[in-house]
Amino acid sequence: MWFSKSIEETLKEFDVNPSKGLSEKEAEARLQKYGPNKLQGKKKKTILQLFIAQLRDTLIYVLLGAVVITIFLEEYIDAVIILLVIIINAVLGVAQEVKAGKAIEALQKMSSPKALVKRNGEVKEINSEKGVPCDILILDAGRFIAADLRLIESANLQIEESVLTGESVPSDKNAKLVLENPQTPLGDIVNSAFMSTLVTYGRGTGVTVETGMKTEVGKIADIIDSVEEEPTPLQVRLDELGKTLGKLAIVICIIIFIIALIQGRDLAEMFLTAVSLAVASIPEGLAAIVAVVLSIGVTSMSKRNAIIRKLPAVETLGSVNIVCSIRPELLPRIK
Repeated sequence: MWFSKSIEETLKEFDVNPSKGLSEKEAEARLQKYGPNKLQGKKKKTILQLFIAQLRDTLIYVLLGAVVITIFLEEYIDAVIILLVIIINAVLGVAQEVKAGKAIEALQKMSSPKALVKRNGEVKEINSEKGVPCDILILDAGRFIAADLRLIESANLQIEESVLTGESVPSDKNAKLVLENPQTPLGDIVNSAFMSTLVTYGRGTGVTVETGMKTEVGKIADIIDSVEEEPTPLQVRLDELGKTLGKLAIVICIIIFIIALIQGRDLAEMFLTAVSLAVASIPEGLAAIVAVVLSIGVTSMSKRNAIIRKLPAVETLGSVNIVCSIRPELLPRIK
């Protein structure tokens, strides 16, 4: 715990001169060892994977079953129409995910901060991704912090840490304090600064202690990344509808066959009739209509600068009444 060490102990352990910082050679070697100073996300899905994911729905399975049956009945026009509905639904979903992904990547590039570091005794500005442990960072008002730091100098330094703690008021920092309690909450660690937080007042200097996914915000990103996706209320209802329609189609077939047996009708003819009724009971246009309506909602929200990655999320957001947040340091206690 770097916040429980004094400035002298921290600098000695890192073996770095605060007036000179790292040399370019040392910085390059550490960059190779620790990797770029950025948050890692899940591997990006291909267009094909996104397309297949759009087909994993009970209602879509029922429609695909209807396609097979209509082809068997030689109703090729109906089969083509149902296939087009399935493809349109999948294409709209894929297009929205790709569009949202590009928008998020653009925002990440825009928000990628520059960092003022000391290298070879000179202050220079570098891309935050090239920051490494032991770097001496210079902090001033209006600058986002590029890594987790143990402060070594502070002058009226205030940092807005709402991204981590939820506190709307900037935190006062004091580099000289040593916090002996290892369980000190994140919001009370006044001798350190954290990645993605913003300097609102004063100035300071700090030595980089953690970068990338090992930072506090990186740990939060890792927790978020490991959470399994759950179906939205709309997806659950559509899934239930698909199962209901599938069962209904089977029941219709069974009833028609029983009637045919009782009346002594031609079983082959009654089979075709039963299958036709089963296909007719399936609302082929429902998937496309839902996708189009959700796309309209996404477009409306994008005009208000809200980025939606998945179409069904629009309906989920519409069901939200209260949004609760929790300080990251309390998560282990809740578990």
